[in-house]
Amino acid sequence: MSEQTNNPWKTISLSDYENHMSLDSVRQLQTMDSLMKQQFEAYPVQTAMVLGVAGGNGLGHVSCDKFAKVYGVDINAEYLEQTQRRYPQLSGVLECVQLDLINECEKLPKAQLVIANLLIEYIGYEAFEKALLQISPKFVSCVIQINTDTKNWVSDSPYLHAFDRLDEVHHQMEETALENALGEIGYRRILRSCEELPNGKALVRIDFEKN
Repeated sequence: MSEQTNNPWKTISLSDYENHMSLDSVRQLQTMDSLMKQQFEAYPVQTAMVLGVAGGNGLGHVSCDKFAKVYGVDINAEYLEQTQRRYPQLSGVLECVQLDLINECEKLPKAQLVIANLLIEYIGYEAFEKALLQISPKFVSCVIQINTDTKNWVSDSPYLHAFDRLDEVHHQMEETALENALGEIGYRRILRSCEELPNGKALVRIDFEKN
């Protein structure tokens, strides 16, 4: 399991990650929170899974009246501990699962909705396909970052040093390639929206439904 042990996401502190993402020059944490509200409300499902849940940003929009179970999946156990502490109101609904999506996707439970925001960039299309085949959701809602500056895909900030090793696992995202990958396993695109960010970046939400 050397890949799991050495994964750079296990070395980035949650405070560095969230402080960077919430800077006015980045604004990804705030934008993602509003996007996740839409994602949780969009479809008639009772179970959902957030892949790459980090510190649980967006989970405040989970309605216990709607959801029987929401899984938060991440490779970083400390992130999951924080998430569990932050959302006591989701006791009995939120279940945190620590695993490496590239090497351990066979351990994933089933869910009707998968939310994968800024995650596919770090595991690649093939690993994402394998995870979806295991989870078998009816709906998949993804957010990917589109960059006009392909050399500097992490926005400049005082926390930039914390992300130095992410080049080791980062894949540049392309909408068409994502749609083709999910099409191969029986999913069709049903929604696309785009949120402009500072620094020449944008968050593109693409939703899919199983054929």
